[in-house]
Amino acid sequence: MTAYITTPIFYVNAEPHLGHAYSTIVADTYARFKRLCGEDVRFQTGTDEHGDKIVQAAESAGESPQEYVDRISRMFSDAWPHLDIEPDNFIRTTDADHKENVQRILQQVYDQGDIYFSEYEGLYCKGCERFLTEKELQDGKCPDHLTEPDRISEQNYFFRMSKYQEWLVDHINANPDFITPERYKNEMLSFLSDPLEDLCISRPTSRLTWGIPLPFDDRFVTYVWFDALINYLTGLGYPDDEKFSTYWPVAEHVIAKDILKPHAIFWPTMLKAMGLEPYQKLHVHGYWNIGDTKMSKSLGNVVRPRAMVDEYGVDAVRYFLLRDMSFGLDSGYNSEAVVARQNSDLANDLGNLFSRSLTMVGKFEDGKVPPCGTMGKLDLALQESCADMLATYRDEMEHFRFHRALQAVWKVVSKANKYIVENAPWELAKDEANQEQLHTVFYTLLETLRILQVVVSPIMPATARKMAAGLGVDHSDTLEIAGQWGGLKPGTAIQKPEQLFPRLEKKKDAPRPAKTKDRQKPKGPEQQLEGIITFEDFGNVELKVAEITGAEVIKKSDRLLKLTVKAPEVRTIVAGIAEHYSPEELIGRQVIIVANLKPATLMGVQSEGMVLAAKDGKRLVLASLSDTVAPGSRVA
Repeated sequence: MTAYITTPIFYVNAEPHLGHAYSTIVADTYARFKRLCGEDVRFQTGTDEHGDKIVQAAESAGESPQEYVDRISRMFSDAWPHLDIEPDNFIRTTDADHKENVQRILQQVYDQGDIYFSEYEGLYCKGCERFLTEKELQDGKCPDHLTEPDRISEQNYFFRMSKYQEWLVDHINANPDFITPERYKNEMLSFLSDPLEDLCISRPTSRLTWGIPLPFDDRFVTYVWFDALINYLTGLGYPDDEKFSTYWPVAEHVIAKDILKPHAIFWPTMLKAMGLEPYQKLHVHGYWNIGDTKMSKSLGNVVRPRAMVDEYGVDAVRYFLLRDMSFGLDSGYNSEAVVARQNSDLANDLGNLFSRSLTMVGKFEDGKVPPCGTMGKLDLALQESCADMLATYRDEMEHFRFHRALQAVWKVVSKANKYIVENAPWELAKDEANQEQLHTVFYTLLETLRILQVVVSPIMPATARKMAAGLGVDHSDTLEIAGQWGGLKPGTAIQKPEQLFPRLEKKKDAPRPAKTKDRQKPKGPEQQLEGIITFEDFGNVELKVAEITGAEVIKKSDRLLKLTVKAPEVRTIVAGIAEHYSPEELIGRQVIIVANLKPATLMGVQSEGMVLAAKDGKRLVLASLSDTVAPGSRVA
């Protein structure tokens, strides 16, 4: 099995931003997933370096076009290692072999009569570097660049794209996965319901010289799309290299929806004219928005991926982008959402599961994988959850539903955390008669973690490497082999757990304090008795159900624990229960908190609420519910 996955080649009129990073992380994740499945994979990205906007940007920078594209292209190639992106090939449209390929293809298509000379008048968008139809405009403006196009009339060369319209419609209808998600296929079929115009493929040198000269008329240079799209072939050594015959039949392109028409209409018809089969699939994703506006270099509202990595870490960035965007739809970016994902999903859920599991194995099993005894109902249920997750994960990843694949993974993470609470290994360890069950519990936990590190490896490769090192395993097996239960060998040494994800602090509004409007009123008769309050006073106290996702001892205190709770927002609470509960047995428990207390600092830790407990002599017992409810539910 082989796979060929590409990103768009990114236009170098500005530095890389989050939109570029998302496309490339998606392609890198898919490439890693395919390799995990045992396939022979080629992953390509690169830069598009010709056109009007490049000349303008170079002039503004005081550089020649070549100096400018060399500098900006380097920014793109240098950005990807910081995001743990590992392409097999980085192509540039100023590469000599690419120029030769473009001219060879142009001459072939011209010689067969599919390129002709004519005069054309139309609406030209400088941002898109193409003519737009009236149908594409919104309120007379380009929908992507929010500018009115210029009306231009000039002589140029045209590709007979309309000749292949019927073939393209038939091909799209016969291949349901040719353009995904389906909404974009339907959009292109709607567009193709009207007569297709021929494609202008040149610019006169009187207006633009920074481009590849037409081989049959040096008064013109190649139009950017007839140049740029051919990179997908050049990167495979077209036409004679073995890589072309190996990988082109399985080609899949990842793009953003702003370049849907060139990839879904221009490119397949060009390939048909060249006598080549079209690519297998076109995967189209939405925009990252800031507020209600698309993130775009031309609009200036960009987020730089290098800055994100410096602030949050590479795997937190990769996880957030794949978890928070439903592929094909637009998504909104804000820093608070990244922090919330890191603190909740990564630090509290996966990070704590890994840390406390390995810590307990170090404490109760001398730091070695124990033998697995007879598995009981809870053990088998977690094993079955892993098997179900693997089937779902593979299907969702194959279809670019990364957020759903991660949802399936995190169901197992959640069940594993609950499994610890249900089995209470710290209690089992107190009785020698429970040793077989204790061994089974820890083996089941460690085996679940081993499988989890396998499935997170395409999304968070650095985290997977840390988890594999802690578990004493390598992660070079295929998904089919690595996903089989029982891969851990008893006696394997477990390493001291490395913190996977630090918790991040974020600025947020202080919790709403209790109302005090009646506190200065004279006490009524019902308030003269000690401890008696009114219904209105009680209504000012906000009680919520919270799930404890993290717990640790506060240094220099025998009584206080630092709890991380989800209610549903993540907050920190300092509780005086260390003499009655160990940190390990608290994880996953649901408790009742007072949610609207003014924050207070205790032993240097800011506490954002209070946990309710009953006092029975010298013993404290946490208040709880008879059944599990959603974190954040109000207590009435």
